This record gives sequence, C-alpha cells and structure tokens, in this order.
Amino acid sequence: MKRTQPAPLSAWRPINLDDFLLGVPHYPEHIDESYWQRDAERMKEAGFNTVRMGEFAWHIWEPFEGKFDFDLFDRAIKVLGKAGIKTILCTPTATPPRWLTMNYPEVLRVDRNGRRASHGSRQHCDTTSPVLRQHSRRITSAMAEHYKDNPHVIGWQTDNELNTTVSESFSDSAALAFRNYLRHRYQTIDDLNFAWGGHFWATAYDNFDQVVLPFPMAPSYSSPGHVQDYHRFLAWATAAFQRDQVEILRATNPDWFIFHNLGNLQDIDFRAEFGQDLDFIGFDIYPMLYDEFRRTNGHAATQALQLDLCRSFSGNFLVPEQASGLGSQPSFTTMNPEPGEMRRMALSSVARGADGLMFFRWRPAHFGAEIYWMGIIDHDDVPRRRYEEAKQFASDIHKIKDRLLGTSVHMDVGIAGADFDNQEAHKTYPIGLPSPQDDGTLLHAHCYRRGIACGFVHPEDDLSRLKVFYVPHWVMWKPEWTPKLEAFVEAGGTLIVGAMTGTRDINNHIIREQAPGGALAKLCGVKVVEFGRLTAKNGDGLFQRMTPQAGLYDNPNRPAPSSAERMYSLDFAGRRLEVEHLYEQIETEPDVEILARWSNRFLQGEPAVTRRKVGKGEVVYVATYLTPDLVEALEEQVLSPRGVSPLLDDLPAGIEVTLRSSEGQKLLFVLNTLETPTMVRGLPSGFDLLSGRAVSREEELEAYGCLIIDLD
Repeated sequence: MKRTQPAPLSAWRPINLDDFLLGVPHYPEHIDESYWQRDAERMKEAGFNTVRMGEFAWHIWEPFEGKFDFDLFDRAIKVLGKAGIKTILCTPTATPPRWLTMNYPEVLRVDRNGRRASHGSRQHCDTTSPVLRQHSRRITSAMAEHYKDNPHVIGWQTDNELNTTVSESFSDSAALAFRNYLRHRYQTIDDLNFAWGGHFWATAYDNFDQVVLPFPMAPSYSSPGHVQDYHRFLAWATAAFQRDQVEILRATNPDWFIFHNLGNLQDIDFRAEFGQDLDFIGFDIYPMLYDEFRRTNGHAATQALQLDLCRSFSGNFLVPEQASGLGSQPSFTTMNPEPGEMRRMALSSVARGADGLMFFRWRPAHFGAEIYWMGIIDHDDVPRRRYEEAKQFASDIHKIKDRLLGTSVHMDVGIAGADFDNQEAHKTYPIGLPSPQDDGTLLHAHCYRRGIACGFVHPEDDLSRLKVFYVPHWVMWKPEWTPKLEAFVEAGGTLIVGAMTGTRDINNHIIREQAPGGALAKLCGVKVVEFGRLTAKNGDGLFQRMTPQAGLYDNPNRPAPSSAERMYSLDFAGRRLEVEHLYEQIETEPDVEILARWSNRFLQGEPAVTRRKVGKGEVVYVATYLTPDLVEALEEQVLSPRGVSPLLDDLPAGIEVTLRSSEGQKLLFVLNTLETPTMVRGLPSGFDLLSGRAVSREEELEAYGCLIIDLD
C-alpha cells in the first residue's frame, strides 16, 4: 500500500493511496485465539486486504500505568499478515482504562448540569484535559515506537468517532483552556467584550480570568458570540487533541497514512486544522441508523446525503465502518438489510466517493452494549448471506478498482457546505428557521430523486467545475469569498443566493447596512428592506408553531392554521407556490429581472425571486426559504436553462445514479435501492464492469441490483 502526499482539500480530491482498502474492523480481544487462523483464512477467501483494530483496547495495551503489553495484538497482526491481510491500528483514546480515570478523576467530562461522567462507557474523558492529553501522547508514542518497523501495519486511525457520543464539557480544565483560547484569539479583554456584545445585559468582563463557560439557560440566553466562541474552542481543542497523536505518528513513520473516522461531526471543523492534519477523511456509514433516528426520505436518500456532505470536507474518503446487518444498542434497533441490500449500500458508498470500505464488523460481540450489532459472521461463527454479499462486493471492487481509483464524483449542482462557522452561527440564534444544511438538503433531495449530479462544496473550492452553486442562508459571509463567486458567474456559472445570507459578521453581530451587505449585495443586485417569519408545515402537511425555548416545536398535531397565521405565496412563471419559514421584502437594481413575485398579503406584486446577468452567467436571489415546490420551479426556470439535466432521463423511482470521472475515465453507477425489480430505460452505450457485458438501452435491474457502466 503506497502513500503519496495528499493534495489540498477539495471536494474532488481522490485518496492518496494506490490500492482500495477493503476489509473489516476486527476485535481479536473479543474471542478465543483458536478462532484467529480461521478468521484470517475466511477474510482472505472473501477478498479482503485490510483490518482495523485496537480502538477500544487501551486497557490491554497498557494494563497498568507505564506497563505496556503488545503481545496479544502482535500475535493477531502476525496471523493476519501471513494471510496477506494488512492492519490499520487505532489510537485507543476513546476509552481510557479504569486505572487512569480512578487515579486522575480530573480527566472525566462534566456535563451542562455539573455532573461528572462515570467510567463504564466511552468518550467519558475530556479532550481539553492536559492530563488526558499527556496520557494520550504516552500511549500513542509507545504504540508507534513498537510498530514502526512492522511491515503488516500500514496506517492509523486517530481515536474513534471523536465527539459523537458527546462533545461538550463544562469541567474546570475546559474553563481554563477556554480562557487561554480566548486570550490567544482576542489579546485584550476589550476586544472580547466587543465581540460578545458586553454592553448587552451587562455581560462584560474585567479580565480573562472572569470568563465563564456558556451554561445553557443560565438562567436566560448567553450572547451568540459567547456561544459561538465556545464551540469554536471545542473544535480547536478536538483538533489539538488529535494533532498530539498525528505529530507522533508522522515523526515515527512518515510512510503511514493517518485518518479519523468521523461520526456526527459535532464540534469538529474539518476544513480547518482537524482535516489539514490527516491524509483523508474516514466516515462511518449506517444508513438505517440515520433513518431510525431522523425519519427522513428513506435510508437510501439519507445515505446519499451523508456521503455527499462527507465528501465536501476533503473529497474522496474511506468508509471505516459500513453497516452490514442489524444495528443495535440498548435504546434502539435498526432495520436489517435484506438480501442484496448490504452490497447495494456498499456500492452506493463507492459511487459517492469511497476509495476504501470496511464492513462493520467481522463478527458480533457476545457481551457489552452492542451484542445485537451484527457483523459479517454470525454469533455461532457461521458465515451466511452477509459473508457471501461481502465476498461479492469484494469481487466487484477487484473488477473496477483500476478504473475507479483516481476518479472523483461529478457534480453539476453544488450546495455551499462544510463551513463550521455558519452551522454554529445558526445554532446560536436560529429564530425557528431551518439550518443552512437543512435548507440545502431540500435541493439535494430533489436532485437525488431526479438523478441530477449534486453535492456540497465549500466556496473556497474550485467552483469552475459546477454549473450551478447555491448558497443556503449563510448568515456569516466572508468578504474574500465574493470574488470567487464573481469569477464563477463571469465565466458562465449560475449562482443562487438564499435569504438571510450575509446578515451577520464574524462576531455574530448584525451588520450595520442593508443585507446582504458589501460586494455580495452588488453582485446580487438586491437589498433587503425588512424580513419576517412565516408559518411552517411539517412533512405531514400539519402546521407547527415555534415555542420560545431553543427553537423547538410544540404540539405538531394541532389543527390546520386559522386565517390569523401567516401563509405567504408567490407567483413563479404562472405557478402559485406557498412558501414557508421567512419572507424578505427586497429592493432591486435597474438591471435585475423579476422571476417571481409575492402574490398575496402586503407584499403582493413585489419581487420574491430575481435574476441579474453578470458576464456569461447569472445571479439568482431567493427572498425566502426553499420548499419542494419552489425547488421544482427553480429546476424548470433556472437549472434546466443553464444546461443542468439528469444523468439519465425519466429516472424511475428508487433508482440511484451517480457519475465518477477523471480525465479519460467515466463510470456511471446505476443502483436499484428497491426490493423489487425495476426497468431502467435510456441507458447510455457502454460496458457493465460487473457482469462483463455490453449494456442495452433498456435493462431490468433485479432487487438491489447494480450496474457500473464504463462510458469510455
């Protein structure tokens, strides 16, 4: 496995390895050693080349402080290595051992209610703690030094799903570290007081030692600037905790690749230091788990969304954990993939940017908090359909990897994403509005259903590869981003800007001019006169009202609204569309065309959606939030005229289509996400790499069936 230097972060960046990592997380410490040889042989027979291990084994690596024991994993790695299976090791800092938490209780997290975490689970320790960081460096150094010359160890995962269980801490060490972070950021207490609006509610400080953590409802709300900086601090502290480990591993063996397996991205700013330190991102994919928790558009669409969000941080990625079967912890259980579905979900990951994939897990645990989290092998050590599907997937990868590696996911439509500050700024003061990501998800879901190549892209990325770029209500707009948008539009791109964009500065202050402010207002050709909230509907068509507490909904099943509730509509190319969440009353420059007007109440006849020609391109301003109907109208009136079209015409429901490409290579993935056979028409001429035959214009895809068409 050869590693090269990673390219700069980009949504189109391939992984910097010359082979596809294919395998499973493996826990030899969970089973008797008599199983190991058989496990290695079965992995080899399945076509795997890699395992990941050790992330929860600090108590084995270091059973007593300063006494290290590598024997168990040395033997396991050797057995696997003889079978041709390489090992990715993990720093085990997600689960510090009992001797550490007992001897150094100050490392334990403290929650927002002042309760100290207990030993007995995971992520119970505070990554801001200097004591924990010291022990993290010790265990990382010991492991790195021991394995630096082991030919079977090819790379490392830092920790495990940092901040996924919990990200906040209100401990004494967190308070001290927060104050030091603020000293470095602001230098003077006057600058901090200005940033946090200290003259409001007399919240100013005399010196940095007085600064407190922003405890929720203490007893009312903290300044948005205070809360924003706390989460910036948590992201910085998480990156610093990881960097300790990365620096040790890099210095010990520069040939090792290093990644982290992200979970839910709480308080992690991947585009900043966290991602810059790594070779690539790892992202754990549990489609049915997301659907269980969020009740979204179905697990296939949710998987696509999560993968496309992941790709926006750094480009192609590794999936260190791909769901293989039923997933469970004591409080929940997911659905179980049906025959063929596990393979389809894995191929969906590859279609959307995975350059390596590992099924979670090799075998299920017989004890602990995940005894019903199934693996490739069943509890009775018998390989059944999941093993056969994993084997089939491995065969698929061996057929396509030479053409796959080096390609990236094609996108015609980009949605602004991967910006930590904007997501956090929304959380500090949501006023009942969808987050930028939630709003962008409506456009993404529409493109997914239609088969339009769409993803998430940061405005600092290469926008020239897109036809359309949508900015979904980024309240914090950095002036240096505007010239990149101007160049994109001048060259022929279409920019769509959503309401509320560019309304706050970096300190979470409202700007002192008409929004969107500065050069962005000139580019759009509009200025906002006023704005207001609108009634919103939930997915069942029932109306919801906001409570004053934290933007939560009360009684979602109450009756439809009375005439007193604010329902606004607009006329878009002869279609009357109800809109939700927010209206803006806008003024337009003389060269701005009106695409849609408000059609009722006091705004009747005023502009709601505008277009301004700039160079070869155009800027569209939408003075409200997206709805499914509005997205459909935007496709008809904006996207289609700019050359945005589905990858396949008349895409049947349940068929997922994605294009991976590079210079001289195009691979079209056509995947059936349904449990029934589906006819797909209008397929391009090409060669199906999986079946080894030419593709017809019409193909019936079996339940969870897959085509990967080589178009060159």
